Amino acid sequence: MIHCDNLVKIYKVADLEVVALQGLDLHVETGELMAIIGNSGSGKSTLLNMLGGLDRPSAGQLQVAGQDLLKFKERDLVRYKREIVGFVWQNNARNLIPYLSAQENVELPILLQGKRKRERALELLEAVGLSHRIKNRLNQLSGGEQQRVAIAIALANNPKLLLADEPTGSVDSKMAEQILDLFRDLNRRMGLTVIIVTHDPLLAKKVDRVVAIRDGKTSSEMIRRKSYAAELAELELGMQQAEEETHTEYAVLDKAGRLQIPAEMLKSIGIQSTNKVRVQVEEGRIVLLPPEEKEGNINAITTRAAAIMPSTSAAASIPSKATEATPAIQGDPQGVAASNGSSDTAGADPAIGIRRGGDLPKG
Repeated sequence: MIHCDNLVKIYKVADLEVVALQGLDLHVETGELMAIIGNSGSGKSTLLNMLGGLDRPSAGQLQVAGQDLLKFKERDLVRYKREIVGFVWQNNARNLIPYLSAQENVELPILLQGKRKRERALELLEAVGLSHRIKNRLNQLSGGEQQRVAIAIALANNPKLLLADEPTGSVDSKMAEQILDLFRDLNRRMGLTVIIVTHDPLLAKKVDRVVAIRDGKTSSEMIRRKSYAAELAELELGMQQAEEETHTEYAVLDKAGRLQIPAEMLKSIGIQSTNKVRVQVEEGRIVLLPPEEKEGNINAITTRAAAIMPSTSAAASIPSKATEATPAIQGDPQGVAASNGSSDTAGADPAIGIRRGGDLPKG
């Protein structure tokens, strides 16, 4: 269904270039229900915009439903957005027209296609559980109901791919659960390929596959061990513990053999302030080790030497003063007092730490 190979996107503003995607690889099969997660600025929304035909890649390959989006002209993009892809935004203002009813909002994109709109609109609103709210305007619908209307609009022209950008970001946890169940039901009944971009880890765990994006590349994937329906059945029968891990996580290798390792894993083996690791093959496994200890010892010795240098210099200056004072003390004790500008021979010299005058040691 979707094939992204070495996908690159660069935004240019005056003399500034921002690389949003840095050679991203992603393959999605037809009928898959998956989520894309990542921190802000990781490139997930950029990827979604390109899959939806709202933006063009700078380089690489992007094919959706057998069509090469890099070769599309403007007319091809309009047809693609009308027939192939449906989009659900987090902000309802981008999905809905506020002065129209729920039914009229769903009818509008069908009308643009020149098809019979009423029957299809009623069918979709029933599919999302809003058959009893078809005449209500948006200000009479809750946030979750508005999001359901948005999903019905996205499905109006029978798309093959449904893209959802944070569809549960503005609803409570109970409504988020209902929206996800709706996506799952549409995926199963209509064979729809669904891609959800989300920050919600609980929502991500309930899909079949989770792809994590970091620094413009796919860094890891989590694959569900069993189908969601099978897990629910086991939970009902008490055969599975509720806290049991449902997904297996895999690191993703790119075509150059590179992978991204989570920072917490590197920190756990002592790799924090270096970009070098030792790579060894042991018993059929690739093992990553921190740098050699001797490098750390050399750094520690250098640091210690630098730390004690001021003390060494101060200590060296003391014998120098003592050496200069010694001839005067041995030859003429009064000379020491005179050179100090004082006639008191019983005082102490704070610089060299010895007594003068009558208190000098005998012998």
